[in-house]
Amino acid sequence: MRVTDLYSSQKPVISMEFFPPRTKAAAEKFDTTIDALAALSPDYLSITFGAGGSTRDGSYQTVKNLIQTKKLPTVAYIAGYGLGPDEICQVLDAYEALGIKTIFVIRGDKPSDDKFKAHADSFSYAGDMIAFIKSRYDFTLGCAGYPEGHLEAQSLDDDIIHLKEKVDAGAEYVMCQYFYDNQFFFDFKDKCRAQGIDAPIIPGIMPVYTVKLTRMLSRVCGSSIPAGLEEKLSALDPEDKAGPIQLGIDLAVDQCRGLLENGVDGLHFYTMDRAKSTTAIIQTLRQDKLI
Repeated sequence: MRVTDLYSSQKPVISMEFFPPRTKAAAEKFDTTIDALAALSPDYLSITFGAGGSTRDGSYQTVKNLIQTKKLPTVAYIAGYGLGPDEICQVLDAYEALGIKTIFVIRGDKPSDDKFKAHADSFSYAGDMIAFIKSRYDFTLGCAGYPEGHLEAQSLDDDIIHLKEKVDAGAEYVMCQYFYDNQFFFDFKDKCRAQGIDAPIIPGIMPVYTVKLTRMLSRVCGSSIPAGLEEKLSALDPEDKAGPIQLGIDLAVDQCRGLLENGVDGLHFYTMDRAKSTTAIIQTLRQDKLI
């Protein structure tokens, strides 16, 4: 399954991201989540790859399970920070043997483990890794885009120049970091087109799950929390676990409506390995005949 075939033949493409479970209990919960969301017939799923290869085996086993047992269309991630070329090839050879056709390529973050030592020949930039993979494999490759700019970028314009380098190196679609203000995405897409980036650019959707998680992810990912959303988060009862979830569903439905009305190629849901919110959002959009 090459996701570019989906983006060129239908709109909107519905995709979902998951991270591999690390414990037996998490694996059981993950299996239940996958079955619930698979019932919505998403166009494809993607599985993340931990910093420095920390979930290398778990990511592979999860992808294998989704493809061979669940029979679900799946995209594999690779995060190359700290990995040498031979290690990257080992990962990709294994995915190729599974029949994977699409790989989402990111540099990834430095592992938090102080004892971690990066390979001397590890790639410093995603663009270099994309060029390396493209010269050796027949995968369709995706790359990340940041509507508010990458945390390490000097500016949004500079970040888009680097995105153009990734596309020129062989990336064929751009999956965006999440955002809560659609104008960030629209402006980002316009700037990308002005730079000659003509690949599909897909908005990422991160529902509010908990107040704490929303604020933490904002710091880590560089996705701002608009003042209106912050007011709503602050007004929630700390003891009310259902309140943030419902707020997240309502906000995401409105956000998706605005994106779909502007003809986006797809919607990519960051599920955080949870089913309730994404299920409610997609069901509402289908009831409204938007997807």
